[in-house]
Amino acid sequence: MESVEARSSWTFVTNHARILAMLLRNPELRMRDMADACQITERAVRAVVTDLVSAGYLTRVRHGRRNHYQVTSGTVFRHPAEGPHEVARLLELLADLQPARPPRPGPPAHGPAAARPSPDSQAAGQGESQHRPTATAAHRTVIEKGERP
Repeated sequence: MESVEARSSWTFVTNHARILAMLLRNPELRMRDMADACQITERAVRAVVTDLVSAGYLTRVRHGRRNHYQVTSGTVFRHPAEGPHEVARLLELLADLQPARPPRPGPPAHGPAAARPSPDSQAAGQGESQHRPTATAAHRTVIEKGERP
């Protein structure tokens, strides 16, 4: 039987999708920044970008000392289960989401306590009256209801 820890290490979104969405949001993002955001090495990011360029999902153009990336429009998912659906719809959803902060140690916040502003935002002078739901919460609500964004 598998250990619980091994089964809980998977995620819904792959690093390929994350990196493609990040580059849709910011076409001149450095590999170092992509690696930090995905919590992987720069070498792994380089391999993912190479995969995406080789498969035709991404083009890379050199601008001086920086790379400029462009997500190729009209590309479809690779797996037959997703059929002829375009990748762009998923990328737009992912690119619209706000980058998450690293998780805090301790149990996850649920219920009324989760709605209170964080100590960081209180220290910055942001109270409850300025609290707005994030794009993540808005998209989660739409997805749970089965509606299209």
